[in-house]
Amino acid sequence: MSHSARLSDYRTALTAPGARGPVLASLVGRLPIAMVGLSLLLYVQRTTGSFAVAGLVSAGTLVGVAIGSVAQGRLMDRVGPSRPLLSVVGLFAVFVTLGIVAVESGAPTPLLILLGLLIGLTEPMIGSASRAMWTRLLPPGPARTAAYSYEAISMEVFFIVGPALSGVLVAAPWAGTGVVIGAAFMIIGGIAFALMPTIREHRPTGTTRGGGSLLGPLSSPGMKTVAIAAFGFGVTIGFVEVAVPAAATNAGHAPVGGLLLGLWSVSSVIFGVYYGTRPWPRPMHLRLPVLLAGFAVLLALLAIPTSLFGLAIALLVVGTLVTPQATAHSAALETVAPPGTITEAFGWVITSVTLGLALGQSLSGQLVEHVGVWSSYLAASAAGLLIALVVYLRRNTVKATTPGPVAALV
Repeated sequence: MSHSARLSDYRTALTAPGARGPVLASLVGRLPIAMVGLSLLLYVQRTTGSFAVAGLVSAGTLVGVAIGSVAQGRLMDRVGPSRPLLSVVGLFAVFVTLGIVAVESGAPTPLLILLGLLIGLTEPMIGSASRAMWTRLLPPGPARTAAYSYEAISMEVFFIVGPALSGVLVAAPWAGTGVVIGAAFMIIGGIAFALMPTIREHRPTGTTRGGGSLLGPLSSPGMKTVAIAAFGFGVTIGFVEVAVPAAATNAGHAPVGGLLLGLWSVSSVIFGVYYGTRPWPRPMHLRLPVLLAGFAVLLALLAIPTSLFGLAIALLVVGTLVTPQATAHSAALETVAPPGTITEAFGWVITSVTLGLALGQSLSGQLVEHVGVWSSYLAASAAGLLIALVVYLRRNTVKATTPGPVAALV
């Protein structure tokens, strides 16, 4: 059953016994989640003078995050979140240091790509552990729904603040400043989160289903449907993240591109809070395809404006359906994730979104270069509608999957 959340439910969730410490620590650790990769890209570009090399290193980091989110989630479901997080934080610190040394010493491109991959692979998945924590702290109901909405909203805030900080810090005397500061926040937050009593004392019990196969929880039909919805979400976002800065550049105001993307995140956060109190459609098996399809339809609006001001207004409208989708993906795991696999299941959502972003960005770059910015918006709309249709045809896998009391086993 789907629950709506009142504003008071957000307060209930965030002040639940054992929640305050991890919530604060995760804020520190997740703040640079959209900052480390971008700062690394800008750092490599400034140092090597090559966007091509920087793009390859960034792609390596994305692939690492896609793999690491699932691998770390699986470990956390087996042994609890504390030890895996502390281990990857240590490795992350080592690989970031090696990456900086390699960039400064003019290391060959293949080595830089490999280190980018390792940095992404060991980036601590605090978000997955934080998402899973709520199934232990709160019973099913409005407060837990509010907690999931908070997770999605906070991520949107980080995706606004992180890139903005990266853009400011790349102008520092040393171009690697943003990488160091972002990594430091992630390391400090990761260690603090892992050592919180609520996190440190958790020991998984029971049998983990779906864990015997390579795909883990993705072997569940319902989980595949959620992953497809998350992939469609990533694809559509990826198209826009390339097209909007391209539109700003074509208009002769390149720095405005980041500000424009920030606008749709602002409307996403504001509407996300409201949507959490009145989610629609109520049934989750319909919510996933309807939200993606609605978002895809709104994306076509971006092809209409002929000025950056008009594009800004359109982005504010389109952004309203960003956070509701992220919240729906997270909430759907309650239904589709096999018992004992909730952390890894959320890792698969992150992986799906990341792969979708990579595909959308790469296709959008080609369209912007060879056809026009408007074509990227329309392609995003078409891709979103097509994937939404696939999710709709698979809707019964989400409706029918009832794996049991996940909260008791994770």
